[in-house]
Amino acid sequence: MSRPSFIRSRYNSFRFAFKGMTAVFRSEPNMHLHVLASIIVLVMAYRFEVTRVEWCLLILCIGLVWMAEIFNTSIETLTDLVSPEQNIWAGKTKDLAAGGVLMAAITSVAVGLFIFIPYWVDYVNTEL
Repeated sequence: MSRPSFIRSRYNSFRFAFKGMTAVFRSEPNMHLHVLASIIVLVMAYRFEVTRVEWCLLILCIGLVWMAEIFNTSIETLTDLVSPEQNIWAGKTKDLAAGGVLMAAITSVAVGLFIFIPYWVDYVNTEL
């Protein structure tokens, strides 16, 4: 039996990773909200012509929230697999994972407000 080539094994790694991302987009309603929020943020960033550093921070925050949601989904799925019945520890595990997503979202909102409030203020002042 021959070992898979380096290129084939990298290809398979990416294929499985994209399969996982597709699964979370299809199965998690919260991910749909994250995508919608991301689109709104990106449109506002484009409209206000934010700086490169601000673009980087916004993209980093979007990635942070998406990663947190993917990790949360994987932890919840694994918890359901190993503990299908009601269990205090399984519930706590799932709550902690969801708390991680909430923390990432709160942090991202704070960063977004720091970036966008000055742009909104300038926009309102120029419109009046």
